[in-house]
Amino acid sequence: MSEPHDYDVLIVGAGFAGVHQLLNIRKLGLTVKVLEIGEDLAGTWLWNRYPGAEFFIHRLQFGARVDSPSPFYQFSDPELWQDWTYTEKYPDWREIQAYFRYVNDKFDVKRDVVFHSRVASAHWNDLVDRWTVTTEDGRVFRAQFLSLCTGIGSKHHIPIFKGIDTFQGDVYHSARWPEKYDFKDKRAGIIGTGATAIQIIQEIAPHVAHLTVFQRTPNLALPIRQQSISAEAEEKLKKDLYPVFFRRRGQTFSGFDYDIDPKSVPDTTPEERLLAFEEKWEKGGLHFWVGSYADLFMNQEANDEAYAFWREKVRERIPDPELQEKLAPMQAPHPWGVRRPSLEQRYFEVYSQPNVTLVDVNKAAIEEIVPNGLRTSDGTVHELDILVFATGFDMITGGITSIDIRGQDGLSIKEKWANGVKSYLGLASATYPNMFWIYGPQSPAGLSNGPSSIEMTSEWIINCINYLKQNKFSSIVPIEEAQLAYSEHVDQLGAAALWFKAKNSWYMGSNIEGKKVQMLQFPGGLPAYAKLCNDSATDSYDGFHLKCSI
Repeated sequence: MSEPHDYDVLIVGAGFAGVHQLLNIRKLGLTVKVLEIGEDLAGTWLWNRYPGAEFFIHRLQFGARVDSPSPFYQFSDPELWQDWTYTEKYPDWREIQAYFRYVNDKFDVKRDVVFHSRVASAHWNDLVDRWTVTTEDGRVFRAQFLSLCTGIGSKHHIPIFKGIDTFQGDVYHSARWPEKYDFKDKRAGIIGTGATAIQIIQEIAPHVAHLTVFQRTPNLALPIRQQSISAEAEEKLKKDLYPVFFRRRGQTFSGFDYDIDPKSVPDTTPEERLLAFEEKWEKGGLHFWVGSYADLFMNQEANDEAYAFWREKVRERIPDPELQEKLAPMQAPHPWGVRRPSLEQRYFEVYSQPNVTLVDVNKAAIEEIVPNGLRTSDGTVHELDILVFATGFDMITGGITSIDIRGQDGLSIKEKWANGVKSYLGLASATYPNMFWIYGPQSPAGLSNGPSSIEMTSEWIINCINYLKQNKFSSIVPIEEAQLAYSEHVDQLGAAALWFKAKNSWYMGSNIEGKKVQMLQFPGGLPAYAKLCNDSATDSYDGFHLKCSI
């Protein structure tokens, strides 16, 4: 074990949250270091790079990309956005990695990042008010403050399947994609139909000999309306609207420039609703989700109307009646919008190709993986050369609980959360002093645009650390009663809406067997969340216990 390295702040993760923390902690004049498991910056976009850029329609790719429009998927610092221009409305992983290289060139981010550093443990010492952080390879770091910027999707998940070790072809999870892979003339199988699966399916379907998709739940995806961006148009936006965009995002439910319509469906006429739905649909992206009527999340009848509109739009694109029922069933598989909608460009058309088969695993379950493919419960062996697990992540909590984090009482946070997450303000937890997380449990997280939510929380934490330093406090930790009240508030908000009606939803943790089913995100929107956090800070960090330096 190495000699400890001492810092004011240690940050785990070098994605958007970690880099924002680093750059702003530097401005306080504090010592800081980032520990990053990967070999470069970019966080989730370092790992999620599926698949190769072989398939183009109108010169636009379908591989791993964001579902937020480009002005909102970057830092709000004018020093950065004034000189950076994405080439597509919804950038892919290559452009996001290029963006992080650009940020590094501007601010020399990497001088304070230790790469190839998987954090194994973080233990608090109450006698000296310091965290001791150890990496898997035995390096030791100490810091007064620990900032967990592990994101919501850093721990990928592969369900247990009988015979998985016997498969003689290639096996990949979408989050651990190889640098290059040639699908040409291969028989490919994809388990899962979430956001990553949709992007992979659209990309590889024209190239494989055959594609078999194993679907549990139909994906209620929305049209992306992807388009190229001209440098001229972007410069005009920067001049006139970018400052407005960055101010506006903190005023809307999900951190975009548009917001949920406060009208309720019963207060509108059928004609008004139809025109409103059509408008949101044509705009594409997430407009039909977090730009539509608020009571779609609360009222089942209103929700049914939105689903019926979606269903008919999708069925128009699927000629085969059997496929229509598999992909856009008459009976909704769950309330519309209680799982984050994926974005697609030609996903539903793919299934009309003669080389594509859709298997409903509710009717023909995956029974066993065999050397030459996969056998389902109806006795069919689907012969495969490559098997792709698009089976998602231990979302929201997995990145945190995979670290052995122990606080004042010596219990690990994984043990603490075994019966459900409890936090204060979705950024800290009782008995874990001077530890914060960004874009994690009981924050707006997956209900918001990432950078919008990240910057707001990151700035709160930076201001808190500065306050503690300026006022000579050595530690801050949530009070149990305040934590319980906040966690109950999140539960109540979740129970008042339709979220619990979705099975296998990562919003609720139900996609991971044995995980406590609960509302893992703050569902009240960014403005309401910001008010709770800011009210605490304004009231001398109400709900926290602050310890004076000796």
